[in-house]
Amino acid sequence: MNVYRELFFNNVKRLLAGNFPVLHRLYGDANWSRLVREFYAEHRAQTPLFPELPREFLRYVQEQRRRRLDDPPFLLELAHYEWVELALSLDQRDLQTIPANPEGDLLDGIPVLSPLAWPLSYRFPVHRITPAFQPQEAPAEATHLLVYRNRLDQVKFMQLNDVTRLFLALLQEHAHLTGRALLEITAAQIGHQAPSVVIESGTSLMRNLQQRDVLLGTQP
Repeated sequence: MNVYRELFFNNVKRLLAGNFPVLHRLYGDANWSRLVREFYAEHRAQTPLFPELPREFLRYVQEQRRRRLDDPPFLLELAHYEWVELALSLDQRDLQTIPANPEGDLLDGIPVLSPLAWPLSYRFPVHRITPAFQPQEAPAEATHLLVYRNRLDQVKFMQLNDVTRLFLALLQEHAHLTGRALLEITAAQIGHQAPSVVIESGTSLMRNLQQRDVLLGTQP
């Protein structure tokens, strides 16, 4: 029983280390083993499937784990950020099946946002955290990221400025509006005195997002 217990624990430990590589490096082998044993002892997983165990680990950190002295203040946010890459990799949706006209006019047509593009906001700059950079207090400004999977099934990320984040939020909220209408709302909300400038730069932004497969085209 001891042999099988250690084999199973080591499998889980290696699996989680592969899916949370930055966390693993931050904790080191000994502390990582303790963290995984605490997860193993304190959390009742809702699935026996190995690909779902990282989600179970995230649920444990989010809902059950009481912070220990050696837990970094960004533990939950970093765990979520690392899990997102796995979640997008495993998502079975195929961008080729999403109805969209890649040749459509993004400005006067209705842009189609990829369901595999996730705008995310964190208190900590999770994309920059390394063993050499571990902020103990959240910066004054939040970090806004877009994590997405392209048509080559590559998971990428980009940091968002306030205007791009607002545009994507409006696109999610008003999926029936044209690109021009969304940019006009964006200009009004940021109080820009020359909406035509926002529309011009926003058109370039939409083309860039389409090249990344964040926008798939326009509604047919």
